[in-house]
Amino acid sequence: MFAELGYAGASLARIAEHAGISKGVIAYHFAGRDNLVEQLVEHVYAEITELVVPHIEQESTVVGRLRARILGVGAYVRTHRAEMVALAEILNNLRDADGRLRYGNEFNESLYRGMEEMFRAGQESGELRSFDARVMAVTVQAAIDAMVDYAHTYPDHDVDTHAAELADLFEQAVSADRADRADGADGADGADGADGADGTTPQHHGGTP
Repeated sequence: MFAELGYAGASLARIAEHAGISKGVIAYHFAGRDNLVEQLVEHVYAEITELVVPHIEQESTVVGRLRARILGVGAYVRTHRAEMVALAEILNNLRDADGRLRYGNEFNESLYRGMEEMFRAGQESGELRSFDARVMAVTVQAAIDAMVDYAHTYPDHDVDTHAAELADLFEQAVSADRADRADGADGADGADGADGADGTTPQHHGGTP
């Protein structure tokens, strides 16, 4: 409904009409339109998580998990156009009592923290170069959100290619070059050989997309 009429046009009455039920039935299950919208957002994010997380968990490297996150979201956008159009309408329009967007940076905080943890683990292991993990996390999420928004504006856009380009871009942006990795491994071995033959520390999985 939000995909067809836009956020402003999707009143409870129009939603009920589209679903073939009375407005009272919707009112019985939801406190109002905002509550219905919040449930829809949670549903879409749960579907994205269900699709993307298994691919992330199959990867043994930070770069692999980052690529899986970006490519997975791209795949969801391609196969769930209506849901993503509805989500974009909601994210760009729903506001709180103070007039601020309901789903802004605070909504993404758990995503930022998860990627920060993942990036820091990769830096500690020597897989990733030195950079500000929070800035990179915010930048990655902003790029993913922009991909989703662009696909909403241009339905014929090749989302798979877009996602692949983003994955390549961020792989180059975060990866330590081979010389840096070798220097880091040599330093770790010299300082303390108890961490293992490659001198790396255990990596941690990042947050959900």
